[in-house]
Amino acid sequence: MIGAGDGPLRPVYDAVIAAAQPYSAHNWLSSRLSGAILAEIASGTLELSHHALDAHSSPRAANFLRHVLVAHGVLPARDDALVGLEEWVTGRLGSPDLCAHAALLRSYGTWRVVRRARDRRSSAPRRQAPVAYAKICLNAAIAFCSFLEGRDTMLQACTQADLDLFAAEHGVKGAEVADFLDWAKTSGLKAGLSLSRPRRREGLAMDDEARIELSRRLLHDDSLEIADRVAGCLVLLYGQQLSRIVSMRRDQLSEHDGVLRLELGATRIDLVEPLAGLVRQLVSARRPKNGVTSPPSAWLFPGLDAGQHLNAAHLGNRLRRLGVRVMPGRRGALVYLAGRLPAAVLVDVLGIAPTTAVHWVQAAGGDWSTYAAQLVRERDREP
Repeated sequence: MIGAGDGPLRPVYDAVIAAAQPYSAHNWLSSRLSGAILAEIASGTLELSHHALDAHSSPRAANFLRHVLVAHGVLPARDDALVGLEEWVTGRLGSPDLCAHAALLRSYGTWRVVRRARDRRSSAPRRQAPVAYAKICLNAAIAFCSFLEGRDTMLQACTQADLDLFAAEHGVKGAEVADFLDWAKTSGLKAGLSLSRPRRREGLAMDDEARIELSRRLLHDDSLEIADRVAGCLVLLYGQQLSRIVSMRRDQLSEHDGVLRLELGATRIDLVEPLAGLVRQLVSARRPKNGVTSPPSAWLFPGLDAGQHLNAAHLGNRLRRLGVRVMPGRRGALVYLAGRLPAAVLVDVLGIAPTTAVHWVQAAGGDWSTYAAQLVRERDREP
């Protein structure tokens, strides 16, 4: 019995019996997936821990149950993306193919790749650790060391000619290995190598007419899902990334004197109608059902799993079906905004990096010298 006495699973028991749809809760409990794993924990045959769920033979079902247990305080919260990265790095660096460079790559993976992800996670506790770039960097480093291995060369003896040949043969990885070389230089392992980065080439940007027409449809077509309408507008009007949109929290919204404000960067922006009304509808919309009663979601775009936000790739597919091509739409919005706002304002309002803001101002034909001067003034005022 999962709710016997005041045992650790009592919160889950209370959530099950409070479910708005009893049949849904019953089906979940009687399933051979998450419900069966919960029964194992209740009977004591499976330890109540993240580690035990990580090792379970049904990882998807175990992960779903994990989110339920975390949402109800039965298990402590953790950053699944960071845990997954650490496991991936351990497995990747355990390959016997690393050979002579194994120790070097393990140091890089541990003290640069994983540590940087942990630092970024601690500096932005409201979001999951970024892991995609970390994997790209480590894969590029492994490819470069394998290349040197094939030439019977160690990193310390690597020459500029070796690096140029690798860059020519491996295309994109030739630029991605720059992080590994930077780490080797700062660690005193290898210096004197320079890597010419390929010129950044942006993809197509949606023209303003098409972007505004799509935005108008999202704002006024009540037959569309409210989450898709709000997310599409954040892409087309504010140039937001899907990964940032799905991780927006409800506490990023505030309302004063009837004005709804949204925090994207350091400065909250005032949302005007009809977008403000759509956001209010999204906040009050019925939360996704998962078989048990879940605590109120902290996410503006909650997912099906308890306590989890919507998946960015899933949201992108939904928007694509509506004709919203996310990358061109985002580029179009950023070019439009950068042509009318200084880079410093883009940083504060949109929450993008200063270098990114300068890039988009330049792409829009703006002059970034004003922004550079402002940075100097602000730096001079710092203690």
